[in-house]
Amino acid sequence: MSASRREISVALAIAALAVALAFAAPEFFTGENLTDVFLANAPVLIVSLGMTIVILTGQIDISVGSIFAISSVGAGVLAKAGLPAALAAMGGCAIGALLGAMNGALVAYVKIPSIVVTLATMIALRDALRWATQGAWIQDLPASFQWLGFSRAAYPAAVAVLAAALTLAMSWILRNVAAGRAIYATGSSEEAARLAGIRTARVTFAVFVILGTLTGLAAAVNAVRFDQIPSNTGLGLELKVIAAVVVGGAAITGGRGTVLGTVLGVILLGAMGPALTFAGFSAYWERAAQGAIILAAIALDAARLEQHANRFAASRA
Repeated sequence: MSASRREISVALAIAALAVALAFAAPEFFTGENLTDVFLANAPVLIVSLGMTIVILTGQIDISVGSIFAISSVGAGVLAKAGLPAALAAMGGCAIGALLGAMNGALVAYVKIPSIVVTLATMIALRDALRWATQGAWIQDLPASFQWLGFSRAAYPAAVAVLAAALTLAMSWILRNVAAGRAIYATGSSEEAARLAGIRTARVTFAVFVILGTLTGLAAAVNAVRFDQIPSNTGLGLELKVIAAVVVGGAAITGGRGTVLGTVLGVILLGAMGPALTFAGFSAYWERAAQGAIILAAIALDAARLEQHANRFAASRA
């Protein structure tokens, strides 16, 4: 299934879900609920943009939930220390970038498989945060930190502009800039990319840093919505993000995928959880559905690769 066909399939699934909700739970489409759904999923979209380029290079990062948690807590601590809201948010981005750089260095230069590196950092970072906070939430955040200086009514529009700008910028870079083409080339065949003069280690390191930075930004975008920050925030984020990217058409083996597909994947999965709640299902079914979607998407990719291999073998016979 080509990326364009996958995007069409996901768009049709979104339309079918919308029609079903219109009949089964029309209250889902109230302005207040749609705003809440958007604000809950805007951080997922921001992280998914970074995960897209990591998966395009043939890598994966399952530590984003832990990085999200540390960046959230870090931004809250900086805000309580008296830093202006914008600087506290930038601090969260910097924390994410540093942790992403740590992952990237281990994968790109030490040559440890990304699944091993990020599994280890996922556990280590989460446990380190639990030890540092003793499980306590960051409370009594300053009022200036709330909504990042915007009014509560204006904040959703500001987040929408930010998400749209990041999405368009990422899409344009992947399509029109040499660095974007290097990402695709690295994921398609690292050896061929290296022979073509692409510094694949640098590309791999860079995409992890970008993912970490975007995760820190997403953490700040989410943290300013509340007057306290849970120390266990971000649990399950990695599953949501990876599911969104893969269901949007990105090949888990790298080299294929689009930003549009990722956006559609986020919309579908982001609406699915609230839809299940409105339909009376337990929240646990959301994660089960996400896992099933990942397996289905990978199975489709495996079938596609086998089909192409059979065609190639037949053409050589």
